[in-house]
Amino acid sequence: MNRWVIKIGSSSLTPGCEGGGLDTSAIDVWAEQVAMLVDSGAEVVLVSSGAIAEGCHRLGFDNNRSRNMHELQAAAAVGQVGLIEAYERAFQCHGMRTALVLLTHEDLSDRTRYLNARSTLRTLLKLGVIPVINENDTVVTDEIKFGDNDTLAALVSNLVEADMLVLLTDQSGLHDKNPTRFPDAKLVEAALASDPSLDAMAGRETGAFGSGGMFTKLRAARTAARSGAITVICDAHHPNVLLSLANGEQIGTRLSADLKVMDARKRWIAGQLKVSGTLTLDSGAVNALQQKGRSLLAVGVQTSRGNYVRGDMVLCTDTNGVHVAKGLVNYAYFEAQKMLGLTSGQIERSLDVIGEPELIHRDNLVVI
Repeated sequence: MNRWVIKIGSSSLTPGCEGGGLDTSAIDVWAEQVAMLVDSGAEVVLVSSGAIAEGCHRLGFDNNRSRNMHELQAAAAVGQVGLIEAYERAFQCHGMRTALVLLTHEDLSDRTRYLNARSTLRTLLKLGVIPVINENDTVVTDEIKFGDNDTLAALVSNLVEADMLVLLTDQSGLHDKNPTRFPDAKLVEAALASDPSLDAMAGRETGAFGSGGMFTKLRAARTAARSGAITVICDAHHPNVLLSLANGEQIGTRLSADLKVMDARKRWIAGQLKVSGTLTLDSGAVNALQQKGRSLLAVGVQTSRGNYVRGDMVLCTDTNGVHVAKGLVNYAYFEAQKMLGLTSGQIERSLDVIGEPELIHRDNLVVI
């Protein structure tokens, strides 16, 4: 495994009492292992939580009182300084440099900015610098945020075409049921990322400073699989955890990428969290997309919602609301509304529409 994306969660970075700042001794341990990985020829990108917790600690915020968005954004701004200070100091001991890269979903939803981010990260890796990536919480809003750093790490894995995504957490891995409630819970050592039976095991619980949970880690593994990355979910404090993984030892839960690897453009489309509209498809259209790899035609669309324009990302669902696909639409909402249910011939005869025959061309569409 030559290119790794390693995500370290808030629960692993903040010691003992929640909000107590960063566990710099743990960062030192991980940095030493990363340095050894790099010495062996690997390239490593870190996705690190912990900024808000560190900021709350530096600002003396009371852990028992909830904070509004502006206070949390202020805490993130303060905490990012402490976060990169800790990583820079830890890696300097091994003669290495770090770079702080703050991203929002807007950075990855715009194709040009996406490609720029990819070029920057690849250049940093080529220079032997360790990128430390975090969501830019100081400017992000609910509408454009990744939601958790598991999702961000998975998208970064797609971005840099990583071989391995490692999600370091406070659990030993994915269990068949909640190990904090059921002492007989069994660790799932290996599975296919796409296995639907894992969903019931993952649950949706999160921690005080974390926005993820085992469910988001499973979802991240499926996202990373689009570029062929294997995902390992494991205990951040397992002795020599990263070196053990590099040596092929069985630690935590290993989720294999059994899905067909998407090309770079389709990985970008699939990774978009922000959609501008929704199209409801009939059964024939669903079958055409899922089974035949066809483009989406207006004749198979029953309803359209949203105020989208040409080139926007739209979500396609079946009549039960189940997500089927997403893609870049060829027409604005007011144009598409006139075309719904019509064949290409009917559109030409009844409407003054000149353009592509598809609502979404298959090259700009990803089945999900």
